[in-house]
Amino acid sequence: MKIDLINKPDRVVIGKSITRRYAILFHTSLSVSGVAFGLLLNWKIGLVNFFSAFFLWLYSNNLKRQPFIGNFVVAILTSISILMVNLLYEVNNLEVVIYSIFAFFMTLVREMIKDMEDLRGDHTFGCKTLPIIWGLRKAKFFVYAVLIVFAISVWFTNQLYVGLPMYYFIVFLFLPLAGLLVYLVRADTVKDFYRLSQFCKMIMLFGILSMAFI
Repeated sequence: MKIDLINKPDRVVIGKSITRRYAILFHTSLSVSGVAFGLLLNWKIGLVNFFSAFFLWLYSNNLKRQPFIGNFVVAILTSISILMVNLLYEVNNLEVVIYSIFAFFMTLVREMIKDMEDLRGDHTFGCKTLPIIWGLRKAKFFVYAVLIVFAISVWFTNQLYVGLPMYYFIVFLFLPLAGLLVYLVRADTVKDFYRLSQFCKMIMLFGILSMAFI
């Protein structure tokens, strides 16, 4: 709450629209419901949901303030939410794996861009995110590397195992990623990084829409 009041005072909900006590109550209720519904589907899904809720709690209490590990955990949880389709139906659908890779890398990139956007508030309250300990320039280079590994991973997995037409990836992934890369090179202000974060959401939306064609 204190960090958000510095980074995005106009978008703070907890403490303004909803009290902290009710927020904790809603969070707990939703987490318990998620685990319960997961158990109704499959005990493995329930277990995954339990550990997801636990790591989200751990993230908000500690991991968010650590370099990279918080970003990585959120990306892994997003990736697992896609892989649970294979887990539920006990199949090994490689297209689901590709979307899981997509979800992991896009979430990782967006989380690191958000760290750049939130640099001021995070630094004020002692967080040790990559932009704080490395500086913006080195953190950007790290994101460039992640984007390159992302594109290669998706292309390699498709060529080796799936064999979807390449124009799907050009339209829905590679062109948007190229635009993201160009904008990231030029980004310098909080507003720039906020727009980049929103652009990441658009790329995620393109990824979801591509499911209808594939």
